[in-house]
Amino acid sequence: MPEYTKNHARAGINTPLPKIECFENQFKNYEITISIPEFTSVCPRTGFPDFGTITIRYIPDRSCVELKSLKTYILAYRSLGIFYENAVNRILNDFVKASKPIQAIVKGEFNVRGGMRSMVEATYPNKPSLKKRK
Repeated sequence: MPEYTKNHARAGINTPLPKIECFENQFKNYEITISIPEFTSVCPRTGFPDFGTITIRYIPDRSCVELKSLKTYILAYRSLGIFYENAVNRILNDFVKASKPIQAIVKGEFNVRGGMRSMVEATYPNKPSLKKRK
């Protein structure tokens, strides 16, 4: 196993990825949920693949995300070395930059690896809390 470095921690954060496109929203006050059950990326330290489900929930403002472009964007992670904590936060940042939603949550539920399962959730606007979950 290679020694952990700062480059591992930063891997994939600034790599160019396909553009997320949008279209004009026609309605107000509703929520969209997108589930991507076949998300794949690569651990930058081990080179092993990571698998999981990405769920994006958002309240659109003036724009809705066009799904084909989102699919192309997500598929680009398949060969990208990035920790899944960073992937979830990057997906949120890129999603918000493209669509400017009222609110968005990106949740990553990653398959068991090494006997552990990880779930990562990032929110916009940023509201960090460790509130009790039901």
